[in-house]
Amino acid sequence: MLYIFDMGNVIIDIDFNRVFAVWSKLSGVPLASIKKDFTAGEVFKLHERGNITDIEFAEEINSELGMSLSFEQFAEGWQAIFIAVRPEVIDIMNKLREQGHRVVVLSNTNRLHQDYWPEHYPEIAASADFLYLSQDLGMRKPDPELFKYVLESEDVEAQDAVFFDDVKANVDAAIAVGIKGVHVIDKQTIIDYFKDYDFSLPVEE
Repeated sequence: MLYIFDMGNVIIDIDFNRVFAVWSKLSGVPLASIKKDFTAGEVFKLHERGNITDIEFAEEINSELGMSLSFEQFAEGWQAIFIAVRPEVIDIMNKLREQGHRVVVLSNTNRLHQDYWPEHYPEIAASADFLYLSQDLGMRKPDPELFKYVLESEDVEAQDAVFFDDVKANVDAAIAVGIKGVHVIDKQTIIDYFKDYDFSLPVEE
């Protein structure tokens, strides 16, 4: 089987409110204003597809939110999104790999975050066979072509893949191409999914 894990709020807890709080403190722009005006709009999507640079992204978001942060200040806030990995998910990923299953990460992310999380949370990459990251592929979820690309790259049929994501639109997109999709609504979802799974089975040949 191919097990595909999203990263944010699946493998690692994230919170945009932490980003907004740092930006507000550093810029002097009221927190309520930043929260109201920030959107995951076209600039956000371009950045996640790797179509614009980190500096261009920072400049655009600064402009949208009425901030005058330096790139370093902007990045300090942007990296504050990460809280901590979910060790129970890391454990499940490792056990699946020990059984001979293929485990990959499929994440909408960006180069600015990639400068941070691999260094601070190395267990994510260490627990996966491969990382499919939007900014490297020029595609982002829920684009169906991205799911098809992963299946083709892994040489796996859709019915032999399971996908975990906290965004329902992404789960629905995976289901539409034939992958079994699991909507991760809280920290218990993945634990519950595998609660009757026998990790003592021998490794597949």
